[in-house]
Amino acid sequence: MSKGIAVVPENAAHGNAGYGTTGRGKAQPPRGALTNPVRYPNGAAQPVLAKRAFLLILLTLLVPGSAQIVAGNRRLGRTALRVTLTVWALVLVGLILLLVSRTTVINLVANPVTALLLVIVLAALAFGWAALFLNTLRLIRPVLLRARARTAVVVALVLAMLLSSGSLGYAAHLLNVGRDAIGTIFANGPAMEPSEGRYNFLMMGGDAGADRTGRRPDSLSVISVDAKTGKSAIISIPRNLQNAQFSEGSPMRKIYPDGYDCGDECLINAINTEVTNKYKNLYPGVEDPGAQATLEAVSGTLGIKVQAYVLVDMDGFAKLIDAMGGIRIKAGGWVPISGETIDEANGIHGMPLGWIPAGDNTLDGFHALWYGRSREFVDDYARIARQQCVQQAMLKQLDPAKLLTKFEDIVKAGTKVVDSNISSSQLGSFVDLAMKSKGQPVGRLTIGPPDFDASFSTVPDFDKIHQAVDKLLGPAPAAGAAEDSVREPAPAPGPLSAAGAVPGSEPATAPAPSPTSSDFTPVTTTPEGEPITEEMLNDFKRNGDEQSIRNLVATNGQCAPL
Repeated sequence: MSKGIAVVPENAAHGNAGYGTTGRGKAQPPRGALTNPVRYPNGAAQPVLAKRAFLLILLTLLVPGSAQIVAGNRRLGRTALRVTLTVWALVLVGLILLLVSRTTVINLVANPVTALLLVIVLAALAFGWAALFLNTLRLIRPVLLRARARTAVVVALVLAMLLSSGSLGYAAHLLNVGRDAIGTIFANGPAMEPSEGRYNFLMMGGDAGADRTGRRPDSLSVISVDAKTGKSAIISIPRNLQNAQFSEGSPMRKIYPDGYDCGDECLINAINTEVTNKYKNLYPGVEDPGAQATLEAVSGTLGIKVQAYVLVDMDGFAKLIDAMGGIRIKAGGWVPISGETIDEANGIHGMPLGWIPAGDNTLDGFHALWYGRSREFVDDYARIARQQCVQQAMLKQLDPAKLLTKFEDIVKAGTKVVDSNISSSQLGSFVDLAMKSKGQPVGRLTIGPPDFDASFSTVPDFDKIHQAVDKLLGPAPAAGAAEDSVREPAPAPGPLSAAGAVPGSEPATAPAPSPTSSDFTPVTTTPEGEPITEEMLNDFKRNGDEQSIRNLVATNGQCAPL
């Protein structure tokens, strides 16, 4: 080597700290080493080294790649910074798109292909960000720090890595969980068009126990949503409705052209099982013929086009409520958790296993399930009212914060509870409508008390049902009638009257308040003013005085979500 020629280490070419030597072997500090301790930390004071370490961590956290540019491999830093700026630009475009067309963003996330691409991108970004943090740790040179500062820096770097890279990795995981759930729950098929400006969904709750073939729905309700405003209404159909009418074009009209009228056994909730067992050949290519036939029966009965169904398996329903953290309701009366059935024909049970008290309650899955299913000491219509209340409570209380914090539990529970023929391609539109409907009053109609006489489900008048449905779902009334439009439609002549009205008679008074209106007082005392307790109700049961229990719990159909 010739005298006086400097030798530059290879790593100095990449911007790493290094010292050259003269031909005489004397170390020469790189240019700027004495004035740029960020890139050349050797010889810097301990406070400066500690500040430098935290600065590099902060730069990697806020602007990934910038720490490498100022203190490390500039080529790596520039590449990482380009990725960072590209991601920021895409996030900005996404936020603008979310403001302009929220439906498009949700559809992109719900689409299995784009969701998979997002999962891969998020996972790659998480891995890359973690690699940058490890590179930043190398640039910090922990060995130059004192022990206490070294510990603090390492802890800060780990926390920053969890906050950034860990969050991206968890987001990728949640997106993948949601992607799998969408594929499990929803169908692949063409998008549906609104019917007369509305989307109508049939909600069926039931179970398929070992002694049953197919899923027998114990509750039937239609949720109708305005396709523009998101304003919704719930129409409940009693499970014991007879002579249900199948819609035009239904294959079951060939079997029952005059309605499902084979006698007392032909209740609307038996259609699912009968079609599954005997007539599924009429529905070639349909995944669930029984559910489709029930949907057609509800469509014909109500006189509207119901486009899709959602099946809720009640055996898994409790898990979904638990995943949500429970629901809050105001109960109008005590509800029993019924014991073993003694006399099925007359609905007689043994001693209750417990009671849900009147007043404000937070119900876990087990108690919410019983609250919606119990009908001991009352009729089916009190149970229907409570089921509607539970549905409303779930929709009202599933806010975005709860969805995010409990997303994985809710989604996993949902795959065990829900099945539907709703196309996944329209999830964005329906989620957008659900967000619009939040906070708006919900219209209500029950094909039974309080809107129809209790005997109406045995000999229904379908013209009157259609009139009531049209009034509920029709255009909003004039401003003077706005207050009345909040609850279900006023009774039409005949059976649309308060509970107990005589079929065919005109109602003498205004309709009773909606069972889920919040302007009721829970019944917590006897007529004599004595507090109602679980012990009191159980004593009546032991003594065989079920009439006293019926009197005290008669208002348990009143319910409102809190």
